[in-house]
Amino acid sequence: MNYQLLGSSGLRVSDICLGTMTFGEDWGWGASQDTSREMFDAYAAAGGNFIDTSSNYTNGTAERYVGQFVAADRDYWVIATKYTLRRPGSNPDDLNAGGNARKNMVRTVEQSLGRLATDHIDLLYLHMWDYSTRPEEVLRGLDDLVRAGKVLYVGISDTPAWVVARGQTIAELRGWSSFVAYQGAYNVVNRGIEADVLPMTRALGMSVLAFDLLGGGVLTGKFNRPEGPGEPTRARQIGETARAAADVVMRVAEEVGRTPSQVAIHWATRRAPNIIPIVGARRLSQLADNLGALDFELTAEQMDALTAVRPLPREYPHSFWNDYIRRDLIYGRAVDSLNKDHWPL
Repeated sequence: MNYQLLGSSGLRVSDICLGTMTFGEDWGWGASQDTSREMFDAYAAAGGNFIDTSSNYTNGTAERYVGQFVAADRDYWVIATKYTLRRPGSNPDDLNAGGNARKNMVRTVEQSLGRLATDHIDLLYLHMWDYSTRPEEVLRGLDDLVRAGKVLYVGISDTPAWVVARGQTIAELRGWSSFVAYQGAYNVVNRGIEADVLPMTRALGMSVLAFDLLGGGVLTGKFNRPEGPGEPTRARQIGETARAAADVVMRVAEEVGRTPSQVAIHWATRRAPNIIPIVGARRLSQLADNLGALDFELTAEQMDALTAVRPLPREYPHSFWNDYIRRDLIYGRAVDSLNKDHWPL
Protein backbone atom coordinates (compact mmCIF):
# COMPACT_ATOMS: atom_id res chain seq x y z
CA MET A 1 0.00 0.00 0.00
CA ASN A 2 1.22 3.48 -0.85
CA TYR A 3 0.19 6.76 0.75
CA GLN A 4 -0.58 10.30 -0.33
CA LEU A 5 -1.70 13.62 1.09
CA LEU A 6 -5.45 14.16 1.16
CA GLY A 7 -6.10 17.15 -1.08
CA SER A 8 -4.35 20.30 0.09
CA SER A 9 -4.13 19.01 3.68
CA GLY A 10 -1.18 17.44 5.44
CA LEU A 11 -3.21 14.32 6.28
CA ARG A 12 -1.58 11.12 4.99
CA VAL A 13 -3.95 8.45 3.70
CA SER A 14 -3.53 5.12 1.95
CA ASP A 15 -4.09 5.08 -1.80
CA ILE A 16 -7.05 2.72 -1.39
CA CYS A 17 -9.95 3.61 0.91
CA LEU A 18 -12.09 0.93 2.55
CA GLY A 19 -15.82 1.45 1.95
CA THR A 20 -18.17 0.17 4.65
CA MET A 21 -21.64 0.51 3.13
CA THR A 22 -21.77 -3.30 3.26
CA PHE A 23 -20.91 -3.49 6.97
CA GLY A 24 -24.09 -4.81 8.56
CA GLU A 25 -27.09 -6.84 7.43
CA ASP A 26 -29.80 -4.29 8.25
CA TRP A 27 -30.59 -3.65 4.58
CA GLY A 28 -30.84 -7.35 3.73
CA TRP A 29 -27.70 -7.73 1.62
CA GLY A 30 -24.65 -6.70 3.66
CA ALA A 31 -21.93 -8.55 5.56
CA SER A 32 -22.23 -9.97 9.05
CA GLN A 33 -20.17 -8.52 11.89
CA ASP A 34 -17.70 -11.42 11.69
CA THR A 35 -17.24 -11.03 7.92
CA SER A 36 -16.96 -7.26 8.27
CA ARG A 37 -14.24 -7.78 10.86
CA GLU A 38 -12.36 -10.15 8.55
CA MET A 39 -12.43 -7.57 5.77
CA PHE A 40 -11.30 -4.81 8.12
CA ASP A 41 -8.40 -6.97 9.33
CA ALA A 42 -7.38 -7.83 5.76
CA TYR A 43 -7.38 -4.15 4.81
CA ALA A 44 -5.32 -3.29 7.89
CA ALA A 45 -2.85 -6.07 7.11
CA ALA A 46 -2.44 -4.65 3.60
CA GLY A 47 -1.40 -1.31 5.12
CA GLY A 48 -4.65 0.63 4.70
CA ASN A 49 -5.52 3.45 7.11
CA PHE A 50 -8.48 5.21 5.44
CA ILE A 51 -12.09 4.16 6.15
CA ASP A 52 -15.24 5.56 4.54
CA THR A 53 -18.63 5.26 6.22
CA SER A 54 -21.80 7.31 6.73
CA SER A 55 -24.28 8.11 9.46
CA ASN A 56 -27.02 6.19 7.67
CA TYR A 57 -25.14 3.17 6.25
CA THR A 58 -27.04 0.07 7.36
CA ASN A 59 -29.04 2.27 9.72
CA GLY A 60 -25.96 3.20 11.74
CA THR A 61 -24.59 -0.34 12.09
CA ALA A 62 -21.63 0.40 9.81
CA GLU A 63 -20.45 3.21 12.08
CA ARG A 64 -20.85 1.01 15.16
CA TYR A 65 -18.77 -1.75 13.58
CA VAL A 66 -16.07 0.72 12.53
CA GLY A 67 -15.94 2.16 16.04
CA GLN A 68 -15.45 -1.31 17.51
CA PHE A 69 -12.83 -2.33 14.95
CA VAL A 70 -10.60 0.74 15.32
CA ALA A 71 -10.86 0.95 19.11
CA ALA A 72 -7.55 -0.80 19.75
CA ASP A 73 -5.59 1.84 17.79
CA ARG A 74 -7.92 4.74 17.06
CA ASP A 75 -5.18 7.27 16.29
CA TYR A 76 -3.83 5.13 13.43
CA TRP A 77 -7.08 5.33 11.49
CA VAL A 78 -8.46 8.10 9.30
CA ILE A 79 -12.24 7.82 9.56
CA ALA A 80 -14.48 9.61 7.09
CA THR A 81 -18.23 9.78 7.63
CA LYS A 82 -21.09 11.86 6.22
CA TYR A 83 -24.14 13.86 7.17
CA THR A 84 -27.22 14.96 5.17
CA LEU A 85 -29.42 11.87 4.82
CA ARG A 86 -32.10 11.29 7.43
CA ARG A 87 -30.78 10.19 10.79
CA PRO A 88 -31.44 6.53 11.67
CA GLY A 89 -34.50 6.17 13.88
CA SER A 90 -35.67 9.74 13.36
CA ASN A 91 -39.33 10.78 13.38
CA PRO A 92 -40.68 10.39 9.80
CA ASP A 93 -42.54 13.69 10.27
CA ASP A 94 -39.43 15.59 11.34
CA LEU A 95 -38.52 17.88 8.43
CA ASN A 96 -35.16 18.68 10.03
CA ALA A 97 -33.99 15.09 10.45
CA GLY A 98 -32.22 15.32 7.10
CA GLY A 99 -30.66 17.97 4.88
CA ASN A 100 -27.63 20.22 5.01
CA ALA A 101 -28.80 22.69 7.68
CA ARG A 102 -26.78 23.24 10.83
CA LYS A 103 -29.43 21.54 13.02
CA ASN A 104 -29.11 18.21 11.21
CA MET A 105 -25.35 18.65 10.83
CA VAL A 106 -24.72 19.03 14.56
CA ARG A 107 -27.16 16.33 15.64
CA THR A 108 -25.80 13.85 13.10
CA VAL A 109 -22.21 14.48 14.17
CA GLU A 110 -23.14 13.94 17.82
CA GLN A 111 -24.78 10.61 16.97
CA SER A 112 -21.90 9.54 14.72
CA LEU A 113 -19.35 10.29 17.45
CA GLY A 114 -21.36 8.07 19.77
CA ARG A 115 -21.61 5.17 17.34
CA LEU A 116 -17.94 5.46 16.38
CA ALA A 117 -17.00 5.68 20.08
CA THR A 118 -14.54 8.47 19.38
CA ASP A 119 -14.08 12.12 20.29
CA HIS A 120 -13.42 13.30 16.73
CA ILE A 121 -14.18 12.58 13.08
CA ASP A 122 -11.15 12.85 10.83
CA LEU A 123 -13.08 13.80 7.69
CA LEU A 124 -16.74 14.86 7.57
CA TYR A 125 -18.47 14.99 4.20
CA LEU A 126 -21.65 16.77 3.30
CA HIS A 127 -23.31 13.72 1.72
CA MET A 128 -25.28 15.47 -1.01
CA TRP A 129 -26.55 18.94 -1.81
CA ASP A 130 -30.11 19.63 -0.63
CA TYR A 131 -30.73 22.67 -2.87
CA SER A 132 -32.22 24.66 -0.02
CA THR A 133 -29.53 25.45 2.58
CA ARG A 134 -27.33 28.48 1.95
CA PRO A 135 -23.64 27.65 1.43
CA GLU A 136 -22.67 30.17 4.14
CA GLU A 137 -24.68 28.24 6.74
CA VAL A 138 -23.09 24.94 5.75
CA LEU A 139 -19.55 26.25 5.68
CA ARG A 140 -19.79 28.19 8.94
CA GLY A 141 -21.33 25.14 10.62
CA LEU A 142 -18.56 22.87 9.37
CA ASP A 143 -15.91 25.36 10.45
CA ASP A 144 -17.44 25.58 13.93
CA LEU A 145 -17.18 21.78 14.23
CA VAL A 146 -13.52 21.95 13.20
CA ARG A 147 -12.78 24.72 15.70
CA ALA A 148 -14.53 22.67 18.41
CA GLY A 149 -12.24 19.72 17.66
CA LYS A 150 -15.12 17.38 16.78
CA VAL A 151 -14.10 17.32 13.10
CA LEU A 152 -10.59 17.68 11.67
CA TYR A 153 -11.21 18.08 7.92
CA VAL A 154 -14.25 18.60 5.71
CA GLY A 155 -15.29 17.30 2.32
CA ILE A 156 -18.32 17.20 0.04
CA SER A 157 -20.02 14.48 -1.98
CA ASP A 158 -22.51 14.13 -4.84
CA THR A 159 -22.77 17.88 -5.39
CA PRO A 160 -22.58 19.99 -8.59
CA ALA A 161 -19.20 21.55 -9.32
CA TRP A 162 -20.54 25.11 -9.27
CA VAL A 163 -21.84 24.65 -5.72
CA VAL A 164 -18.52 23.23 -4.54
CA ALA A 165 -16.49 25.97 -6.23
CA ARG A 166 -18.68 28.68 -4.73
CA GLY A 167 -18.38 27.11 -1.29
CA GLN A 168 -14.62 26.75 -1.58
CA THR A 169 -14.31 30.41 -2.53
CA ILE A 170 -16.47 31.55 0.39
CA ALA A 171 -14.47 29.42 2.83
CA GLU A 172 -11.13 30.74 1.60
CA LEU A 173 -12.26 34.38 1.67
CA ARG A 174 -13.61 34.10 5.22
CA GLY A 175 -10.83 31.97 6.63
CA TRP A 176 -13.10 28.97 7.24
CA SER A 177 -12.18 25.32 6.77
CA SER A 178 -12.26 24.49 3.06
CA PHE A 179 -12.99 21.18 1.37
CA VAL A 180 -10.05 18.80 1.00
CA ALA A 181 -11.97 15.97 -0.69
CA TYR A 182 -14.83 15.33 -3.08
CA GLN A 183 -16.62 11.99 -3.31
CA GLY A 184 -18.40 10.90 -6.46
CA ALA A 185 -19.30 7.98 -8.72
CA TYR A 186 -16.84 7.13 -11.51
CA ASN A 187 -16.31 4.21 -13.87
CA VAL A 188 -15.84 3.52 -17.58
CA VAL A 189 -19.56 3.87 -18.31
CA ASN A 190 -20.21 6.75 -15.90
CA ARG A 191 -17.66 9.44 -16.64
CA GLY A 192 -19.78 12.46 -15.75
CA ILE A 193 -17.31 13.91 -13.24
CA GLU A 194 -14.76 14.44 -16.01
CA ALA A 195 -16.65 17.43 -17.46
CA ASP A 196 -16.56 19.79 -14.48
CA VAL A 197 -15.98 18.06 -11.16
CA LEU A 198 -12.59 16.52 -11.87
CA PRO A 199 -10.99 19.68 -13.34
CA MET A 200 -12.44 21.67 -10.43
CA THR A 201 -10.94 19.38 -7.80
CA ARG A 202 -7.51 19.53 -9.41
CA ALA A 203 -7.63 23.32 -9.58
CA LEU A 204 -8.88 23.72 -6.00
CA GLY A 205 -6.62 21.18 -4.29
CA MET A 206 -9.12 18.42 -3.53
CA SER A 207 -8.73 14.65 -3.66
CA VAL A 208 -11.47 12.69 -5.43
CA LEU A 209 -12.75 9.63 -3.59
CA ALA A 210 -14.30 7.54 -6.34
CA PHE A 211 -17.04 4.99 -5.68
CA ASP A 212 -19.17 2.68 -7.87
CA LEU A 213 -15.99 1.72 -9.68
CA LEU A 214 -17.52 -1.58 -10.85
CA GLY A 215 -20.78 -0.04 -12.03
CA GLY A 216 -22.93 -2.00 -9.62
CA GLY A 217 -21.05 -5.18 -10.51
CA VAL A 218 -21.63 -4.83 -14.25
CA LEU A 219 -17.94 -4.34 -15.07
CA THR A 220 -17.00 -7.64 -13.42
CA GLY A 221 -18.68 -9.31 -16.39
CA LYS A 222 -20.96 -11.44 -14.23
CA PHE A 223 -24.04 -10.23 -16.10
CA ASN A 224 -22.58 -10.85 -19.57
CA ARG A 225 -24.37 -14.05 -20.39
CA PRO A 226 -26.80 -15.00 -23.17
CA GLU A 227 -30.34 -13.90 -22.59
CA GLY A 228 -32.84 -16.63 -21.87
CA PRO A 229 -35.77 -17.52 -19.66
CA GLY A 230 -33.47 -18.58 -16.85
CA GLU A 231 -31.36 -15.42 -16.86
CA PRO A 232 -31.45 -13.46 -13.59
CA THR A 233 -33.53 -10.29 -13.62
CA ARG A 234 -30.51 -8.04 -13.07
CA ALA A 235 -28.74 -9.53 -16.09
CA ARG A 236 -31.76 -8.85 -18.31
CA GLN A 237 -31.76 -5.19 -17.26
CA ILE A 238 -28.19 -4.48 -18.35
CA GLY A 239 -28.06 -2.38 -21.52
CA GLU A 240 -25.90 -3.06 -24.54
CA THR A 241 -23.46 -0.26 -23.71
CA ALA A 242 -22.78 -1.73 -20.29
CA ARG A 243 -22.39 -5.24 -21.70
CA ALA A 244 -19.97 -3.94 -24.32
CA ALA A 245 -18.01 -2.12 -21.62
CA ALA A 246 -17.76 -5.30 -19.57
CA ASP A 247 -16.53 -7.16 -22.64
CA VAL A 248 -13.66 -4.69 -23.07
CA VAL A 249 -12.80 -4.79 -19.37
CA MET A 250 -12.72 -8.60 -19.47
CA ARG A 251 -10.57 -8.62 -22.62
CA VAL A 252 -8.00 -6.27 -21.08
CA ALA A 253 -8.06 -8.29 -17.86
CA GLU A 254 -7.23 -11.43 -19.81
CA GLU A 255 -4.37 -9.64 -21.58
CA VAL A 256 -2.71 -8.61 -18.32
CA GLY A 257 -3.59 -11.68 -16.26
CA ARG A 258 -5.78 -9.75 -13.83
CA THR A 259 -9.43 -9.82 -12.85
CA PRO A 260 -12.02 -7.52 -14.44
CA SER A 261 -12.62 -5.86 -11.06
CA GLN A 262 -8.94 -4.98 -10.73
CA VAL A 263 -8.81 -3.57 -14.26
CA ALA A 264 -11.94 -1.44 -13.77
CA ILE A 265 -10.64 0.02 -10.49
CA HIS A 266 -7.19 0.55 -11.96
CA TRP A 267 -8.53 2.48 -14.97
CA ALA A 268 -10.53 4.90 -12.81
CA THR A 269 -7.67 5.51 -10.39
CA ARG A 270 -5.09 6.17 -13.09
CA ARG A 271 -7.23 8.70 -14.96
CA ALA A 272 -6.05 11.55 -12.72
CA PRO A 273 -3.40 11.81 -9.99
CA ASN A 274 -5.86 13.00 -7.31
CA ILE A 275 -8.25 10.01 -7.50
CA ILE A 276 -8.42 7.58 -4.57
CA PRO A 277 -10.64 4.50 -5.06
CA ILE A 278 -13.17 3.44 -2.44
CA VAL A 279 -13.40 -0.34 -2.47
CA GLY A 280 -16.10 -2.25 -0.65
CA ALA A 281 -17.22 -5.85 -0.62
CA ARG A 282 -19.59 -8.33 0.94
CA ARG A 283 -17.05 -11.15 1.01
CA LEU A 284 -13.39 -11.32 2.01
CA SER A 285 -12.43 -12.80 -1.36
CA GLN A 286 -13.93 -9.78 -3.15
CA LEU A 287 -12.02 -7.33 -1.00
CA ALA A 288 -8.75 -9.24 -1.42
CA ASP A 289 -9.24 -9.06 -5.18
CA ASN A 290 -9.96 -5.32 -5.11
CA LEU A 291 -6.89 -4.58 -3.01
CA GLY A 292 -4.73 -5.84 -5.87
CA ALA A 293 -6.00 -3.18 -8.28
CA LEU A 294 -3.00 -0.85 -8.06
CA ASP A 295 -0.02 -3.20 -8.08
CA PHE A 296 0.24 -3.50 -11.86
CA GLU A 297 0.14 -1.16 -14.85
CA LEU A 298 -1.88 -0.99 -18.04
CA THR A 299 -0.38 0.15 -21.33
CA ALA A 300 -1.48 3.44 -22.88
CA GLU A 301 -3.27 1.43 -25.56
CA GLN A 302 -5.20 -0.57 -22.96
CA MET A 303 -6.17 2.58 -21.06
CA ASP A 304 -7.34 4.15 -24.33
CA ALA A 305 -9.40 1.08 -25.19
CA LEU A 306 -11.19 1.29 -21.85
CA THR A 307 -11.71 5.04 -22.18
CA ALA A 308 -13.20 4.59 -25.65
CA VAL A 309 -15.91 2.29 -24.30
CA ARG A 310 -18.19 5.27 -23.74
CA PRO A 311 -16.80 8.56 -25.05
CA LEU A 312 -17.67 11.57 -22.95
CA PRO A 313 -19.77 13.96 -25.04
CA ARG A 314 -18.26 17.43 -25.25
CA GLU A 315 -21.17 19.77 -24.75
CA TYR A 316 -21.11 23.56 -24.59
CA PRO A 317 -19.07 25.28 -23.24
CA HIS A 318 -16.63 22.35 -23.18
CA SER A 319 -17.12 21.82 -26.90
CA PHE A 320 -15.54 25.25 -27.45
CA TRP A 321 -12.28 23.93 -25.98
CA ASN A 322 -11.05 22.23 -29.14
CA ASP A 323 -7.72 22.01 -30.91
CA TYR A 324 -8.54 24.82 -33.35
CA ILE A 325 -9.39 27.23 -30.53
CA ARG A 326 -6.35 26.25 -28.47
CA ARG A 327 -3.79 26.26 -31.28
CA ASP A 328 -5.02 28.88 -33.75
CA LEU A 329 -6.90 31.37 -31.59
CA ILE A 330 -5.21 31.33 -28.18
CA TYR A 331 -1.74 29.80 -27.75
CA GLY A 332 -0.37 29.21 -31.23
CA ARG A 333 2.27 26.54 -31.70
CA ALA A 334 3.41 26.99 -28.10
CA VAL A 335 0.37 24.99 -27.01
CA ASP A 336 2.40 21.77 -27.12
CA SER A 337 4.79 23.01 -24.44
CA LEU A 338 2.14 24.06 -21.91
CA ASN A 339 1.39 22.40 -18.58
CA LYS A 340 -2.06 20.87 -19.09
CA ASP A 341 -2.70 19.50 -15.60
CA HIS A 342 -5.89 21.52 -15.17
CA TRP A 343 -7.28 20.96 -18.65
CA PRO A 344 -10.31 18.70 -19.10
CA LEU A 345 -9.47 15.06 -19.74
